Amino acid sequence: MADPALHLTQPIKEIAIDYTPEACTHCADTNSITLTYDHRGGARWRSTTRFLYGTFSSLIQCPKGNTSGLNFNIYLSSLEGDKSQDEIDFEFLGKDKTIVQTNYYTTGTGNREEIYDLGFDCSDRFHEYVIKWGPDLIEWLIDGKVVRRAERKEGEGFPNKPMFLYASVWDASYIDEGRWTGPYVGSDAPYVCLYKDIHVPVGSAVNCSCDS
Repeated sequence: MADPALHLTQPIKEIAIDYTPEACTHCADTNSITLTYDHRGGARWRSTTRFLYGTFSSLIQCPKGNTSGLNFNIYLSSLEGDKSQDEIDFEFLGKDKTIVQTNYYTTGTGNREEIYDLGFDCSDRFHEYVIKWGPDLIEWLIDGKVVRRAERKEGEGFPNKPMFLYASVWDASYIDEGRWTGPYVGSDAPYVCLYKDIHVPVGSAVNCSCDS
């Protein structure tokens, strides 16, 4: 990623909450967001604009307790729920808080999952998660260390649609009969995922309607 402008970031100023707004809090002054999963279900926030390439980062402390069944995450998507979306993911699988899954999609096609062994419990304290996305390269970093690189290959698709920054906590226990995130237990609800020092690219916001 040769263009130094791709590394310029600024604190996120505004967010939109897609569902369960009472389970999401945002403090712009401290640049912090909390997501809670409990009897109300989970919640999801996103940036209010899409970005085309750049560096995205957040310090994250994942929920404590037995989180089996839950998925907590930070990711980029051209539009969540769209069948032809581009997407770049960090996903924590509640059955094991010592791993994280990375993945990326082009025009709705994923199947590029990789599991990374964190070497720590993601709920113990804050750690920094960074996605660096350019026209020909994606890098995923944790605490300053590159844990995965994906390069564009000739003749293959690569994420190139403007994308929102998203984060959510949700019950994914129905996927693959519970094998992906485990069965939901819920013994330690409410589950709170903490985000702080959230940064998005400078100067690459793309103004477009969320439903387009």
